[in-house]
Amino acid sequence: MSVPILSAAAPMREQRMALACLVLGGIAIGASPIFVRLSEVGPVATGFWRLALALIPLSLWSGIARNHDEAAPAGLRDYVLLILPGLALAIDLVAWHLSLHMTSVANATLLANLAPVFVTLIGWLVFRTAVSRIFLLGLALAIAGVVTLKGGPAALGDGELLGDAIATFAAVFYACYILAIGRLRSRFGTNRIMIWSSASAALAILPFALYFEGNILPHSLYGWGIVAGLAFISHAGGQVAITYALAYLPAAFSSLTLLLQPVVAAILAWWILAEAVNPLQALGGAVVLAGILVARRG
Repeated sequence: MSVPILSAAAPMREQRMALACLVLGGIAIGASPIFVRLSEVGPVATGFWRLALALIPLSLWSGIARNHDEAAPAGLRDYVLLILPGLALAIDLVAWHLSLHMTSVANATLLANLAPVFVTLIGWLVFRTAVSRIFLLGLALAIAGVVTLKGGPAALGDGELLGDAIATFAAVFYACYILAIGRLRSRFGTNRIMIWSSASAALAILPFALYFEGNILPHSLYGWGIVAGLAFISHAGGQVAITYALAYLPAAFSSLTLLLQPVVAAILAWWILAEAVNPLQALGGAVVLAGILVARRG
């Protein structure tokens, strides 16, 4: 009688481990805005270190989990295709890191999570992907939530509007990154794509960090610890944990990380940065999250 019990328990253990990794991955990525705000260097330089330092654990993970059956890039065209997601990621990270210094952590994180909505919109415009009524309902909810988050139509002209607009701009380019990754995923493995996209994004950001911010080196061990935490915990750790989890759980569970990230960011911003969230902002954030969740189902 013990054999069937053990064989049934093994998948359950894997699913519990996958769920734990999914939650931890969402928390790790949700903490990234706090690292950005606490960084000793500018937002563009912080984006560079986020990507460059993440290459260390990503390369180690690639060596451990090497897939010898995976196809290698066949020529210049393949290398260009592997670089393109990194360029979109570079624009996304620079815009989002800038927005974190121009608006609240809660606003920037919520608006950056509009990326799934833009994925569908871009897919419809470029690839003529069908758009359902459920998606349109979710889009309407998300827009209503953003307006509520800002305090209603009368508050849309306040000083944080530019920061919110830049966070939304970041969401558009993260959507481009997701679409580019989706096109590559059928040919190349996750590790190869993550390493190429992270490396190309870091190289794209570096000259702008040097030009606009000058010294990009943190000036203390604390500063290095902040950028290392952003790279190792949020960028590499969070992505690897979620990638592992989605190998064992239905894709719908990815919505859990979508909901976790802005909630974790808002809680940590309240605890560490003393950023209060008023009831109207909380209501707007809940409506935005509901809209995103409905849009994803559509």
